[in-house]
Amino acid sequence: MELITVNCLQGQSQVLVGELLSNVGKYLPEGNVFIITDNNVKHYHQASFPLFPIYSIDAGERSKNLEEVADIYRWLLSQGADRTSFILGIGGGVVCDIAGFVASTYMRGVNFGFVATSLLAQVDASIGGKNGVDFDGYKNIVGTFNQPQFVICDTSILSTLPKDEITNGLAEIIKHTLVADAQMFQYIECKMGSLKQFDSSLLLELVVHSARVKSKIIQADEREKNERKKLNLGHTWGHAVEKVSGLPHGKSVSIGLEFAARLSVQKGLIEKRDYLRIMNVFRELDLPVCLKINPLKIFEALKMDKKKTANSIDFILMKGIGNVVIESIPLHEIQNFIQIKANNEK
Repeated sequence: MELITVNCLQGQSQVLVGELLSNVGKYLPEGNVFIITDNNVKHYHQASFPLFPIYSIDAGERSKNLEEVADIYRWLLSQGADRTSFILGIGGGVVCDIAGFVASTYMRGVNFGFVATSLLAQVDASIGGKNGVDFDGYKNIVGTFNQPQFVICDTSILSTLPKDEITNGLAEIIKHTLVADAQMFQYIECKMGSLKQFDSSLLLELVVHSARVKSKIIQADEREKNERKKLNLGHTWGHAVEKVSGLPHGKSVSIGLEFAARLSVQKGLIEKRDYLRIMNVFRELDLPVCLKINPLKIFEALKMDKKKTANSIDFILMKGIGNVVIESIPLHEIQNFIQIKANNEK
């Protein structure tokens, strides 16, 4: 087991990579614990849950809304949950987002922790203290910054997941290398055969790496004032893709990463050969890099992104592999870039 400690404004948050779901009881208070999970995770893993009341949501992004949150508040009240209660989220990214948001807002905030059961949650959604829900289909418009006491990443569960679930998580793993580690990106290129077979020891290594990259950035900028914005690489366009297309988060991010890489080439920040290396990795992993949807529809969704300020939006661009820069780009410049590509494809 790898222990990664994240020092935050509110204290320490521990990420335990390789710990088992069945051992979560060691990290919980003796009583007054309430579990939030989804129907799929409950069906397959309830036997390993600690014996506390369970609220189960439907699996998928559609459950990540204020109406579901309100139902959970009512359930907690009916169960007698108070300010000494502890919320335990067991599931993927949607469960972690909802459980963290509920815990951060119920009775002005109670303690909480996660057992991340998907690769996407283990390398991204469960780590960092961003908790939020969607509003009218727009990603994470309502949310908080609040750290879990612990995050357990049970990598043994990954072998039970469908291929698509693993692929979604790989997009975030690639993103972390593009943000902060050119050598790890090259390592992934060399290990592509094993990665395509979802080799368990390699996945464990990559989960640890992503957790360390993200934790280091979070400690430098917990509230996303500057440095942490870099973790949004691929997400500005990717969230708009997710809104318009309904694609899963990871696949939407891979499309967003292609957009960011292509824009970086156009601005002279990254070499075309590095762009092609990135695209090759995505294609090898069956991650999409384009979408048969009018990009102007995606642009309209992008204009509702929470990172927009007046007529500009913070965009994360690649300055070579393993390094990124934050640039505030006028919306009309992004629109012109989209139209240039459309004209070139005619």
